[in-house]
Amino acid sequence: MGFGASILVWLAIGIAPGDFANSTDPVAKQRVDLIELNHFIDQEGREVFRQVLFYDWSPRHRRYIVRAWRLVKSESIIPRRRWSPAGYECVWHDDGILRHVTAGSFRETWTQHDPERANRLLVAEEDRIPLIQPRQLK
Repeated sequence: MGFGASILVWLAIGIAPGDFANSTDPVAKQRVDLIELNHFIDQEGREVFRQVLFYDWSPRHRRYIVRAWRLVKSESIIPRRRWSPAGYECVWHDDGILRHVTAGSFRETWTQHDPERANRLLVAEEDRIPLIQPRQLK
């Protein structure tokens, strides 16, 4: 792929090539098994909020377990398709670090229940394996 084509790809996904390249924030790169974009909707079908959930597969529970979640406050956190290598990614600034979370799988859901809260019945929030914490990078 030539330089011009690369620029077109960056523009097509809504990120300028320099958006994160010049960041002075430490970078936390992580991989999870699944990224979910969840739209929580009310009884009339109106969106109340959006959240991104990060999951790992649990052999013990035989299902995905939430590691972390973030409310969508900015479009920059919305998961994007990545072609090489194939997968999905979220890149955003979070408490002074640049997070870059990738996954092989992605799903988008519209629910009238909160999947993160329901997942707490399997694994309590304090027992989850969190994303890398800023203090671990310093």
